[in-house]
Amino acid sequence: MYSDFDSFLKVAIREYYDRGFASRKGNFIALLIASGQVAVSLAKDSVVDGTATKKVAIGAALVLALRLGLRYALGGPLGAVVTIAAAASMVSYFVKNQKDIVRKVSGYRQLIAETRAQYVDLQGGWRSGRHGDTERNLMIDGLMKRFLGQCDEV
Repeated sequence: MYSDFDSFLKVAIREYYDRGFASRKGNFIALLIASGQVAVSLAKDSVVDGTATKKVAIGAALVLALRLGLRYALGGPLGAVVTIAAAASMVSYFVKNQKDIVRKVSGYRQLIAETRAQYVDLQGGWRSGRHGDTERNLMIDGLMKRFLGQCDEV
């Protein structure tokens, strides 16, 4: 189903975005920041294979821009994805809601760590033969649903 936890987290981020980004901008930005390198990978994958929506790619690239500084986002390879207007909008939203977003980042990091431990446990059970493929897939689906539900509670 998912080859590793980073793949699981990428799908979770896309799902969370699809559930209503407009009403959860702060949560989404905090989740992207907390996910660290997965956000970078998500942006790259979205641009390279074109399977994700353009807005997810822009959102992930903009979080990367916040982390690395605008000078990297507006020049180089990310310049194709990040427009000046979108960057200004995201930065403006981040600045206006910085305290709330920064507060949420630690909660998302904790949620990601807990979910990673549960994912590793499920994968270990599957590899050792305690769970069959169907059981594993059902448990991973349940883990995804729990993770997405807890994202709104952070």
